[in-house]
Amino acid sequence: MDSRVNYLLLATALLGTFFSGTATRIVGISMPTVAQSLGTDLLGVSWALLSYQLSNIGFAVIFGRISDLWGREKMFALGFLVFSVSSLLCGFSQSLLQLILARFVQGVGGAMLQSSSRALAAESVTEDLAGRAQGAMTTAHHTGFIIGPSIGGLMIDYFSWRWSFFLLAPIGFGGMLLALANMKRRVAEARRAIVSIDYLGAALLFATTTILVFIFDRRTQQMTGGAAKSFLAAAFVAGLAWFLLHESRAKNPFVDLTLFKIRRFAFSVISLLIMAACYALIGFLLPFYLQDVLRLSPTQIGLLFMAPSVLTVAVAPLSGMLSDRMGPRLPASIGVLFMIVALGIGGLLRADSHWLLPTLLIVVSAITNGLFNPANSTAMISMMPREHRGFASAVNHLTFGLGNVMGIALGGLSMSLAFEHYTGIKSASLTPQDPVGFVAALNLTFLLATALGIVAVATSSARGNGKA
Repeated sequence: MDSRVNYLLLATALLGTFFSGTATRIVGISMPTVAQSLGTDLLGVSWALLSYQLSNIGFAVIFGRISDLWGREKMFALGFLVFSVSSLLCGFSQSLLQLILARFVQGVGGAMLQSSSRALAAESVTEDLAGRAQGAMTTAHHTGFIIGPSIGGLMIDYFSWRWSFFLLAPIGFGGMLLALANMKRRVAEARRAIVSIDYLGAALLFATTTILVFIFDRRTQQMTGGAAKSFLAAAFVAGLAWFLLHESRAKNPFVDLTLFKIRRFAFSVISLLIMAACYALIGFLLPFYLQDVLRLSPTQIGLLFMAPSVLTVAVAPLSGMLSDRMGPRLPASIGVLFMIVALGIGGLLRADSHWLLPTLLIVVSAITNGLFNPANSTAMISMMPREHRGFASAVNHLTFGLGNVMGIALGGLSMSLAFEHYTGIKSASLTPQDPVGFVAALNLTFLLATALGIVAVATSSARGNGKA
């Protein structure tokens, strides 16, 4: 066995990210059945998805920072426990409100896990293996993505949707025991200095990130009017200003803002935000094109969208190895270039294109994911000082989540405006009433997104390979 690897700690981190990936897909596939069982529609059950998203993203940085102060294994074990208990509560829910509340708590548990997982992986190996550890984390997460839908489908077909949640509980309890076992081996974690926690800073951070999710979330946009949107925007600006002012003056700030002066860290955050937005935009818009324009069946589309996770699993270890040998900048930047190529292919789609062209787009974007994520995570987390890795890991999770909701929001906005421009049809819907106009709007949206990709190439290249 390699003495440079703490296998128990790495296994704990891998189980956590595999668990998160599997849980996300298992729950997602069960939502239509849940809506029917609880007597609601898809709009109603979408609140169960939104409640998880709000707590998961809103608490991510808070728990990441607390894990730096309190101990990451403790936070990880507690995260497994909270996620497991809340999964049982989701399974036992008898009404939509109960499910929404249980999902909010489940998001809290998910934030505890996801905010610390990559930091634990970074600490499980020596510095010369940091990239490979992050590659293994990406592989584990997307392996969960691959098997999650099939497990969820089996639970629904042979038992009930409730077992989609019940199944998560024993896995989570097992992860908690693994994390507790690892704590006994890492006694140093218990010897941390007790530092006062900036509770006001934590509260302001949660409020600000939650409002930002509301602003970008498509469901919220559809349900709120212009006045509500203006209020949310004003609340976000005020909350962010208050947070930055408070943190700059606090004796023990919850977020050390000077960390963003580290070029490698700051540019990695910007690159990740853009890549997550572009990846979400592709995943959101392409199914409409495949099903409503090319007339592929849902089964065919589902098979096509299995390819990204499979390719990510295959490419991520290579990215990790390259990061260890030559630094994270080159593999991450090459990954961004693949995204630009994918978006460029999107600009070539036509109403009568062969299905192989969008398939090529999916494949190229999947290579982006496999190359970029491990290398970028190495730059953001593994190369940070140990006492800030929990915070860096949480920022990684938060940035990815915000990038996802931002990509969907920007994609929807661009498509609506471009569709109206090309067809003259006033519609916020992405249903292709005019296939030619729809594809023209899709082309423009993808080409506009390439501009974001060019920015990401610049930030990824400028980050450097050092620790400055």
